[in-house]
Formats: sequence, structure tokens, C-alpha cells
Amino acid sequence: MLKHTTTTLMIGISLLFCTQIFAFQFQDTTGKIHQLSDYKGRWVIVNFWATWCPPCLKEIPDLIALYGNRQDIMIIGVAMDMDDPKMVLDFAQSMAINYPIVLGNQQLAAQIDEISLLPSTYFYDPNGEPAARQLGIVSRDSIEQFIASKSPQK
Repeated sequence: MLKHTTTTLMIGISLLFCTQIFAFQFQDTTGKIHQLSDYKGRWVIVNFWATWCPPCLKEIPDLIALYGNRQDIMIIGVAMDMDDPKMVLDFAQSMAINYPIVLGNQQLAAQIDEISLLPSTYFYDPNGEPAARQLGIVSRDSIEQFIASKSPQK
């Protein structure tokens, strides 16, 4: 009986750990808190970027278009140049970024992964499970093709 109870407890702890490891909590520049669990039923894309990163700047228009045109996708941009919040906010306004922006740092990013390259983009499926990681630039086409390949055929 003790062995069965111990095994059941260990499985329960493992499941809890697995569920928790993929969760994140970010506060955006408007003060809103974003958690992965808030977006159940939607694809969640977390994009780490910086204003000084040319490939990051190249992908932003595609992310803006996706966020504006697809109700099944939530995009959260994490700006890794936290040293100058005003510059990030001015930049986001000048680019007309329509998705939430979080002022990030390595500690905040560690909720998802160790970020060593920008841009880095993390995809979560509609069930909140990690689906992919893209180091380097993403495009609207590549994101839509990926989502289509993972979605049930109708």
C-alpha cells in the first residue's frame, strides 16, 4: 500500500511540475497581466526581440498583421532592451504595434527559456502545450504554415 501511495504521489508531483514549467506570467506596458492559461483555445506566440536587432525589426510587420487578422492567435512581444523603457514604448508606437509588449530581461525570459539569440519565438498550441521554438526570424507565412500543419484537417 505504501509503495502504491508513493508512486501515485510521485506521478502527481511530476504532472504538477510539467504543468507549471510551461506557465508564464508577464505584465505588459499597460499593466495587464498575461498568463498562458488566459489564452486556452488560441495559439500563443511569445516573441523575444529588441529595438537594436535588425532581424527582429523585419519580422514585426508580419506579427502585427497576424495579430490584427487572426482571432485564433495571441502574440506577446517581449522587448529585451529593458534599460530604456521610453525608447521601447516610442518604438512600439512608431511601428503601430497592436499586440501587447512586455519589458523583458533575462529573469523574466527564464520563465520560458534561456534566451541567447534574438529574435526567439515560442509557440504554444491551443491546449497551452509547447509546440515549437524558432531561433531567428519568423514570417507570417511560416507561422501560418506551421499552425495549419498542426491543426486538425477539416
